[in-house]
Amino acid sequence: MKVLLVATNTLMEPYPVYPLGLDYVAGAIAGQHQVHITDLNGGDGYEGLKADIKLFSPDIIGLSLRNIDNTDTTDPRGFIGQYRALVNVIRSQSRARLVLGGSGFTIFPAETMQALGADFGIVGEGERLAPLLSAIKNNQDISSLPGVITAGGHTGVPEPWDGDISQRLAPDRVCRQFYLEHGGMLNLQTKRGCQFKCIYCTYPRIEGHRVRLTDPGAAAKAALKLQEKGARYFFITDSVFNADINHSLEVARAFKKYGVSIPWGAFFTPLKQPADYFKVMAEAGLTHVEFGTDSLSNSVLASYRKPFRDQRVFQVHRAAIDAGLYVAHYFLLGGVGENKRTLAETLDKADTLEKSALFFFCGMRIYPGTELYRIALEEGQVQSDDNILEPVFYRSPRVGPEEIVKQLHEKARGRINWITGSGGEDSANIIRRLYQRGHTGPMWDYLIRLS
Repeated sequence: MKVLLVATNTLMEPYPVYPLGLDYVAGAIAGQHQVHITDLNGGDGYEGLKADIKLFSPDIIGLSLRNIDNTDTTDPRGFIGQYRALVNVIRSQSRARLVLGGSGFTIFPAETMQALGADFGIVGEGERLAPLLSAIKNNQDISSLPGVITAGGHTGVPEPWDGDISQRLAPDRVCRQFYLEHGGMLNLQTKRGCQFKCIYCTYPRIEGHRVRLTDPGAAAKAALKLQEKGARYFFITDSVFNADINHSLEVARAFKKYGVSIPWGAFFTPLKQPADYFKVMAEAGLTHVEFGTDSLSNSVLASYRKPFRDQRVFQVHRAAIDAGLYVAHYFLLGGVGENKRTLAETLDKADTLEKSALFFFCGMRIYPGTELYRIALEEGQVQSDDNILEPVFYRSPRVGPEEIVKQLHEKARGRINWITGSGGEDSANIIRRLYQRGHTGPMWDYLIRLS
């Protein structure tokens, strides 16, 4: 069968993100089917997609819906409207069966199927497309396939994919050049699943609570392939790279052993770690550390069910700075348990995090299947029959968004390393100009250098 996979994420703020998931999907099906990938970032938009459909004449068209919205309370944007427009373009050009998948789809499968009128959907990991294609090709019953749904039903999120999760770069990714020209960043994954219990997070729903580890040597070889393809930086897309401390150390040592020479970054949680942890990481090429700090009030951290408290944040922050790394902290203000006192506490303590970029998000996006959703139901912030496909945010009843923004702006006045949300279009424009000058990576390190 001929399968056209479409990367739909065109969000450029703060920077374009390489659609790694389609490499996994293409790798899982390429042995049995003809596969072509169209990236709406890397070609001529809808016109390029139309040309690819005409030239390739696919039997199946798969849409990867990475995001349902931008999760930014300062400029909330839902994407279901642009997905409808995309489906209309596809339906005008082809009678191929339409399959939806991706992390955004997995969060809202039934709602998205209804909104877009697709033929099938893949809930969870995209490798499940392979058995669906086999069933379609052989006219087999698909009703018992885990994670596969139709417009008429939804069976819930299946157990995590138990097959191979090794990274295989699709050979025809001509659109990869777009990302090499816009920051030089590609992506890498070293594990799936998340064992943490943060009340707002969708990762356990998408990938499961059971952590599945990639062989460190295989991760290093995948990094080398990114390097060979022209990447000048890569970001590890694990929900939390240091969720398994020993495995992350083994991956770093494998990078060094196999000769990975380009810089990289990852998302970390402030956890207890060996004293030389970030030194080992830096020696393996790590340059950018992004901490999911959320708050510096211990009562709020407990409400968010974070696996650390404020002192651990300061410890790992200092360790990363001492290792010569660039550091960013991400905060979620106004969530469960937040009040004026805890807000002031977080902002005052954040003031002591030297040599770092601080990103502040006001309010938590409510997603189904999370503890936050249950809390929002109990408090009456949402109703069970509400359609929250468009962005809906939890607001603390003890401190309003206006007060949060006021305190934040007063504290951040005159400091460019304090950013509200993702920085918006202004930050994206700055990053684009830096990319045009040949700079690479996420670029928030320049906020630190200039502050």
